[in-house]
Amino acid sequence: MEYEPVIGLEVHVQLNTKSKLFCSCSTEFGAEPNSNTCPICMGYPGVLPRLNQEALKKAIMVGLALNCKIAKYTKFDRKSYFYPDLPKGYQISQYDMPLNYEGYLEFEMPDGRVKRVRIIRAHLEEDAGKLIHSETGNESYVDLNRAGTPLVEIVSYPDIYSVDEAYYYLQTLRNTMKYIGVSDVNMEEGSLRVDANVSVRPKGSDKLGTKVEIKNMNSFNFLRRALEYEIKRQIQLLEKGEKIVQETRLFDVESGKTYTMRTKEEAEDYRYFPDPDLPPIVISDEFVESIRNSLPELPYEKYKRFVSQYGLPQSDAYILTEDKNLADYFEKTLKHYKGDPKKVANWIMSEVLRYLNEEKIEITSFGVLPEHIAELLNMIDENKISIRIAKDVFPEMIKTLKPPSKIVEEKGLIQVSDVSELERICKEVLNENPAEVEKYKSGKTNVLGFLVGQVMKKTQGKANPKLVNEILTKLLS
Repeated sequence: MEYEPVIGLEVHVQLNTKSKLFCSCSTEFGAEPNSNTCPICMGYPGVLPRLNQEALKKAIMVGLALNCKIAKYTKFDRKSYFYPDLPKGYQISQYDMPLNYEGYLEFEMPDGRVKRVRIIRAHLEEDAGKLIHSETGNESYVDLNRAGTPLVEIVSYPDIYSVDEAYYYLQTLRNTMKYIGVSDVNMEEGSLRVDANVSVRPKGSDKLGTKVEIKNMNSFNFLRRALEYEIKRQIQLLEKGEKIVQETRLFDVESGKTYTMRTKEEAEDYRYFPDPDLPPIVISDEFVESIRNSLPELPYEKYKRFVSQYGLPQSDAYILTEDKNLADYFEKTLKHYKGDPKKVANWIMSEVLRYLNEEKIEITSFGVLPEHIAELLNMIDENKISIRIAKDVFPEMIKTLKPPSKIVEEKGLIQVSDVSELERICKEVLNENPAEVEKYKSGKTNVLGFLVGQVMKKTQGKANPKLVNEILTKLLS
């Protein structure tokens, strides 16, 4: 029997507000343990929480970006459970009246298929603290700096039917959050965390199997590995006639396997009830519309526009729109370039991205102006310099931040396009290489490339290669 996976993802996005969700403590990452705390986020009795308006606004931005309905009336609930990093003994979350609900996220798979994953809810809640375990395993240290940090938990329907779909869903979700500026979505620092609910069923069946929740997947690679292992594990159990236990499992990076953490809880186990210290929130249409109007073009919309407006291949458009700042750099370059947008895309994806990857920096730290990239490409199109010269000029542009025309002028790199001068050099090359001339005349025309190379060598790469090709062909005939 052939089986298929059914996957739903729960993604926690840490909002990049300066202060916590219900108090004024800083959300700075990497601060001295327990230094960003106060009686509210440490759970002291008698204190009252107060909602961070900026967090509410950013949470609504998330909902709008995910095509959600925004609740006109919402509230906070207490989710009760005991854990050392949860000082109050409950987490302030949302249960039956989430802020955002019934949305969806669309993205394109590598095979060109458009996939839509429905969103059940995207609710606002506070984060717990952090436990740091000693090497011996005998001690655990509690850091409450993270306790009370605002999170949006985005819960999808089980609409994902392969590991690849899960990967591209999370990639698109991550890019969307970064585009709208609500989070840095850094998985290593925990500002993007993902849990997966996984089950398998016979292919063609519409009945859901027993789901297992997987935690501890803090990279895209770990997500892929964990899902692949868990799907395989469940299929093997079913093929042996064994039952799958509903439970929570952790992914172990070293072994590449998942192992039991605890049996899966139901909502009743958390004893949800409305938080009596926080009044319900009424959200006006005007407030929602003002937030909607502040949203930028989203990555999938930009991707589709780059394909239709600029005629870019889908793979190029995907790379360029992964990062909003890179997409902006591309379009700013195009404003000053007269030629084919594909040439700009090629230069950015090869030369610019290579440099960024080597230096491990973002495009925002790249000093070369977009108009200087456009000027360099215009000079190639106008036959002022060859591509080879352009690749020599580019590192100088990075080093000096000068425009390419200035560098070309200072170094005397203007392309030789004088026909009489090039004809003289071509004749010299032919006289110096009689054997290759004979080969060409006997039908081995591939030696033309060698002869062009010799001319380029004599001119230190400054000769117009197109003209050189034409002149040599004429002289050899």
